[in-house]
Amino acid sequence: QLQLVESGGGWVQPGGSLRLSCAASGFTLDYYAIGWFRQAPGKEREGVSCISSRGGSTNYGDSVKGRFTISRDNAKNTVYLQMNSLRPEDTAVYYCAAGLFRLCTLNEYSMNYWGKGTLVTVSS
Repeated sequence: QLQLVESGGGWVQPGGSLRLSCAASGFTLDYYAIGWFRQAPGKEREGVSCISSRGGSTNYGDSVKGRFTISRDNAKNTVYLQMNSLRPEDTAVYYCAAGLFRLCTLNEYSMNYWGKGTLVTVSS
């Protein structure tokens, strides 16, 4: 069974940090570009960050540039999203998704597999 499982979400105060993980099972991520997306209550899902299949290129949404960092460890079949300087507007369910192509994209419609998401809440 092909699965992506996110973890690492939770509650954090503004200015704090969290690291999300996206672990794959049933398939290898080596050939997949990975994207992180998020959906806040009452809002559309938006692209947060993506990384190419070999990790050579990354991209970030404007709202997270300079604060979030995406990385991958193909040996562990896992992708990470380090989130620093968190703001209340970062509160959302965060999803990882895998696309069977090499290059990075924040286009959610290109993705083949999705995790079920992990909730991040930023509040004081």
